[in-house]
Amino acid sequence: MEMGQIIKTRLENQGQSVTWFCKKINCSRSKCYDLFKSNSIDTILLKEICEVLNYNFFKDLSAEIETQMFEK
Repeated sequence: MEMGQIIKTRLENQGQSVTWFCKKINCSRSKCYDLFKSNSIDTILLKEICEVLNYNFFKDLSAEIETQMFEK
C-alpha cells in the first residue's frame, strides 16, 4: 500500500488543492509532494492528515494487515 498516493487520491477526490492541504498540515509544497511519493508516514502526521481530510487511513492500514495475515 502506497500511503502517500492514497492520501493524494483522497485529497483530489475531495476537490481540495495541494496548497490548501499544505497549509492545513503546516508543510511546504515540496514536503507535501515528497509525502505523496512516500510508502511510510509518521503516525502523528498520519493522525493529523486523517483529521484534515476527515478520513481514517488507519482503518485502511489495518484492513491490509489483516488481509496479509490471512494470506500466510
